[in-house]
Amino acid sequence: MTLGLPPELILRDPTEQLAMLRRRWHGEPQWWVFGYASLLWRPEFEAVEHRPALLRGWHRALRMRSRVNRGTPEEPGLVFALLPGGACRGAVYRLHPARAEAELDRLWAREMPTGVYDARLVPCRTASGPVLALAFTLARQSPACLPRLADAEMLHILRRARGRYGTTLEYLAETAVALRERGVHDREVERLMALARRHGLLA
Repeated sequence: MTLGLPPELILRDPTEQLAMLRRRWHGEPQWWVFGYASLLWRPEFEAVEHRPALLRGWHRALRMRSRVNRGTPEEPGLVFALLPGGACRGAVYRLHPARAEAELDRLWAREMPTGVYDARLVPCRTASGPVLALAFTLARQSPACLPRLADAEMLHILRRARGRYGTTLEYLAETAVALRERGVHDREVERLMALARRHGLLA
């Protein structure tokens, strides 16, 4: 069972989501954040501890449309999201108690400017025991969630999509490197990397 913000209370207004998260989180002795893609290689917040972690009930998928960070309205890109089902290996980061409020504000501004994600507190398994961590998930019915794309469509995006923070291809490659460095084997990420190499997009 997913802990934290119940489905019927998940709100699209990011300000309301943040206020609700704070109310729920203030009851926890430690504040953790689950990273599964760019938070692995560009967290942009200070953590006093990090651990490899397993999240059950959600999986990493390159299926969230990006019209700003990794694409444009004319040539949308893609970023990873946590979708329901399966399991995901990543990392959890513990925020410093004295800086947690400020770090949360910075993280929220980065991940939730439009409220596209559903912010949840989810139970993650680590070698040192379970922790409750903030995760940015995506509902399958969200307008930003795309169906699984054919390889030809994926290649078109990998060739052309570029946004404020760079290309979708760069984003995929950075995530693949970060996962390999942590000993995480993600079959779909590696399949997409192999697809890009076969078509000359990566060396």
